[in-house]
Amino acid sequence: MNTADMTAKIAAKGGFIAALDQSGGSTPKALQGYGIADSEWSGEDEMFAKIHEMRSRIITSPSFSNGKVIGAILFEKTMDGQVDGKPTPQALIDRGVVPFIKIDKGLEDEADGVQLMKPMPDLDKLLARAKGLGVFGTKERSVINAANAKGIAAIVAQQFEVGKQVIAGGLMPMLEPEYNIKAADRAEGEKILHAEILKNLDALPEGQQVMLKLSIPVQANLYADIIAHPKVLAVVALSGGYTTDEACAELAKNKGMIASFSRGLLQEIQAQQSDAEFDATLGAAIDQIHAASVA
Repeated sequence: MNTADMTAKIAAKGGFIAALDQSGGSTPKALQGYGIADSEWSGEDEMFAKIHEMRSRIITSPSFSNGKVIGAILFEKTMDGQVDGKPTPQALIDRGVVPFIKIDKGLEDEADGVQLMKPMPDLDKLLARAKGLGVFGTKERSVINAANAKGIAAIVAQQFEVGKQVIAGGLMPMLEPEYNIKAADRAEGEKILHAEILKNLDALPEGQQVMLKLSIPVQANLYADIIAHPKVLAVVALSGGYTTDEACAELAKNKGMIASFSRGLLQEIQAQQSDAEFDATLGAAIDQIHAASVA
């Protein structure tokens, strides 16, 4: 697949995007969920080796390349690693899966009800390396915790600023201003978020596009006009702490929004499963999330 092929694949929305991008802070919890105890690794290198084994097993599982997973988001160390003796992005491309890379370096402390992204001083170098490996796009996450208009405006502005840098680097940005699903004022705040996203989309130069990764909204189809916007390639949903069943039920209410789940995809797989059991478990989750994405 070349860039045009990958763009067309995402635009067609014939499946969903797997989030395989747990970073340093979330990796121990991901390993525990997979059945790997903290005592089974020591130090960051061994920890990342264990999570790479898990991700490699997912990517090489037959069900992962059945056409229902159209993209996968990688952590930087996963991008730089190998699967089946090939760079991970190429291993994905060979399976018909479009590769993305997580680029944010974590979150700032909360201010005005939001957590902005930390600075990314080496972003241009990372973008160049990712593009050289065949990566199609990026993902960058920040978090909204309250319906604070000033904070939401700041978080969306930062997302689009980084997105423009990604576009200049030749990649497709997936902007992720996540709204904390536990926030009591989420319905109100999502309307503010919706308005800020539209304002920034309209200000994008003609011919440029972004993707968006958003919490599944309280009000079904709130983002319908964003999904249809000519400067939006696709809008994907994060599972945000929902179980697979909960996330799929909420997603299915939102026409044109496809999944980009992590926990919702991986919660039932275990290191101790045989290859056949592992593939069957993963395949069942893939089938369920795909059905909700294309409903």
